[in-house]
Amino acid sequence: MKKVFILLIAGLLGSTSVVLAQQDAQYTQYMYNTQVVNPAYAGSRDALSFAGLYRSQWVGLDGAPKTATFSVNTPIRIKNVGLGLSFVRDEIGPSEETFINIDYSYTIQTSAFGKLAFGLKTGANMINIDYRKLNISDGGDIFENNINNRVKLQIGAGIFYYTDRFYAGLSVPNFLESQYFDENSLDNPDAYIVSERNHFYAITGYVFELSPDIKFKPALLGKLVTGAPLQVDVSANFLFNEKLTLGAAYRWSAALSAMVGFQISDSLMLGFAFDQETTELARYNNGSYEFFIRYEILKPERIFSPRFF
Repeated sequence: MKKVFILLIAGLLGSTSVVLAQQDAQYTQYMYNTQVVNPAYAGSRDALSFAGLYRSQWVGLDGAPKTATFSVNTPIRIKNVGLGLSFVRDEIGPSEETFINIDYSYTIQTSAFGKLAFGLKTGANMINIDYRKLNISDGGDIFENNINNRVKLQIGAGIFYYTDRFYAGLSVPNFLESQYFDENSLDNPDAYIVSERNHFYAITGYVFELSPDIKFKPALLGKLVTGAPLQVDVSANFLFNEKLTLGAAYRWSAALSAMVGFQISDSLMLGFAFDQETTELARYNNGSYEFFIRYEILKPERIFSPRFF
């Protein structure tokens, strides 16, 4: 049964020449990985901020997703402008997809405490599909030509409103729907193999100060893509003494998660998350693991105040 995932992919590919709506990667620690899906986040932390995340999903299942992200963002001397760079590498079954984007934000002060940022994301994604990785019992024309280094343009946008305690954002990382062809189907526009659909993200959270040493933050992430079910993640995190974060999350009809974070210093944070499936898929894997690291170069005059976002 370990090959059930690859067999499912092979079954889909063998039954039709069209595979629709490949989902973007998912993240349990999404509150720390916002820039990857929303360019308006760039510069919002008022520091030169580096962040990395690695996710191994459905451990023990052949062909299961593996995702690595890296991002860096900073405010710049031009007033109210933030710049960033984001990198995502996503592997699933026979496919490898790489995204490289430049993120730009412009922020306006809406009140004494609130800021509203508008963001643009532009770059490219490259996809490779190697059908030799599939366990195919009855191959056909679709399996004879791999997809090698196909590059497509990306253009996305987002908005992000935040205060010291509250945040909310809406974004579309890529407005352009890309279609990838095999070499024998270029004369048939209906015979594409992979179609990247628009993804719509909504994120929000609020920090409650339960005591001088304990803060509580519920958060929510919603993701919608045509041709796939609505994905909703809800989480609850507690911050103790501005050093230790403990939390839990639920991905609707999919998984339960546990999270822990350590603020090692004013500049360095480490995080870890574990997901346990709540579907039948739990019988065939050993859960999902996610590791997160953030390092920031703070402004000398900045008073350090840990944030969940």
